[in-house]
Amino acid sequence: MAQQADIDILVRQVMNRLQTGGTGDSGIFAGMNDAVEAAFRAQKEYMKFTLADRTRIIGAIRKVIYDNAEELSRLTVEETGMGNLQDKILKNRLVADKTPGIEDLTSEAITGDSGLTLIEFSPFGVIGAITPTTNPTETLFCNSIGMLAAGNSVVFSPHPTAKNVSLKTIELINRAIIAAGAPPNLITAVQNPTLEQAGIMMAHPKINMLVATGGPGVVKAVLASGKKAIGAGAGNPPAVIDESANIEKAALDIIKGCSFDHNLPCVAEKEVLAVEKIADYLLFCMRGSGLAHFIEDAATLKRLEEQLLSKGAPAKNFIGRSAQVIAESVGLKIDAKVRVLSMELPFDHPFVQHELMMPVLPLVRVKDFDDAVRKAIEVEHGFRHTAIMHSRNVEHLSALAKAIQTTIFVKNAPSYAGIGVGGEGYTTFTIAGPTGEGLTSAKTFTRKRRCVLADSFNIK
Repeated sequence: MAQQADIDILVRQVMNRLQTGGTGDSGIFAGMNDAVEAAFRAQKEYMKFTLADRTRIIGAIRKVIYDNAEELSRLTVEETGMGNLQDKILKNRLVADKTPGIEDLTSEAITGDSGLTLIEFSPFGVIGAITPTTNPTETLFCNSIGMLAAGNSVVFSPHPTAKNVSLKTIELINRAIIAAGAPPNLITAVQNPTLEQAGIMMAHPKINMLVATGGPGVVKAVLASGKKAIGAGAGNPPAVIDESANIEKAALDIIKGCSFDHNLPCVAEKEVLAVEKIADYLLFCMRGSGLAHFIEDAATLKRLEEQLLSKGAPAKNFIGRSAQVIAESVGLKIDAKVRVLSMELPFDHPFVQHELMMPVLPLVRVKDFDDAVRKAIEVEHGFRHTAIMHSRNVEHLSALAKAIQTTIFVKNAPSYAGIGVGGEGYTTFTIAGPTGEGLTSAKTFTRKRRCVLADSFNIK
C-alpha cells in the first residue's frame, strides 16, 4: 500500500510539472482574474484527493514553516520595520505546531428508529483571504493549513507593505505542496497586491468565501461584499488587576504580554485598569522589574503624544517599533532591557482609548472592581476580541468574563496564553470577533452538511 501511495505521488508530481510548464509552481499571477481561475481549477482537482493526501500536504506546509521561520521572520522585520525578530520566529513555529489540520473536521452521527443521520464538513470552494502587515507570514501559514485541511483552495491578497515576504511565503508553500503531490495553484496571489486587485477578488463570482484579517476598514469591506465573510478585526484589550491578584506576577505578565512582538498582536495588553487599593504596589513592581520605563514628566509625555498620534490615531511609523526607538524619538535614553514605556493616565486619554500596537502601556486607576468592569467594557469598544484579568477571586473572574463577552479571556497569564503560547489549546492568527467565529480553524472554513439514511443502520 505504501509503495502504491509513493507511485501515486510521483505521478501527480509529473502531471503537475506538465500543467505548470515545469517552472510555474509559485502560484503568483500578473492579474487577479487569472489567480482566481487557477485556484478554481485547482480546487476542483483537489476534491478528488483523499484525507490522507490532505494530511500529507498539510505536513509539507508545517515543514516549510520550520525550515524557513528564521529567514521569513527576518525578512518581515526588514520589510515592514515592525516587530521583534525572536518573537516572530516563535509565532511562526507556533503556527506549525498548534494550527489544527484535518483532525478538526470531526463528524457527527445521530441514530434512532428512523435510521442514521450523518453531519459532515465540506469545503466552500475558493476562499479569498486578505492578510495583514502586522503578522504576514504567520497569517498566511495559519490560513493555508486550515483552508487546505478543509478542502478549499485560497487566493491571498497580502497587505502591500508586506508584499515581498508574503509572496515569498506563498511561493515556498506552493513548491512544497506540489512536491507532496498537490495540484498546482491551490494557493495563489498576484505579483502586485493593491486595493484594486483586492476589490476584483472580493467581487469575483468564483470566490465563495472571504476572510479578512486586519483593521476595521478591510473587515467592513468584506462584510459589504454580499458573500459569506469572516472578519478578524481590531481589538483594544484591557488588563484588569484587582486587589486579590498576585501583584508581583501580574506586573511581569502584563509587561511580557504587552511587549510581545512589540505589541503587534491584537491580543496584546493595550491598557491596564488597576483598582485603587493595589495600584501603587503594581507600579512599584513594574518599576522594580527593570523591564518598564515610566514617564512621569508632563513635557515628555506631551512630546510622546505628538510623536505617537496622528490626527488622534496611532502614527503608522511607530507601530510595532521597540521601546528604545520610541523613547529616542522624544529624547529619552533607556536601558536596552526595557520592553515597555508606561505611564499613569486618565481614562479618556487617547493612549488608553486607541489600539496603539506599540509597547506603550498606560495605567488607569479605578475605584474598585465594579468600576474596573464598567471601564473595561467601555475601553474594549465592543470589539469582543480579548480581555485579560489578574485575580484570585473566582467570582470576579467570572463576572468580568460574562460581562465583557470577548472571544479570548485570559486569566492570570500574559495575553499570548490566549493563542497557545504557554496556554492550552490550538493557535490561530485570524480571530473573528466581528463575525462571531472566534478562533478560526479548519472547521471554520467549511459548510456543515446533513446526510440522511432513513429506516436503516440503527443498531442500538
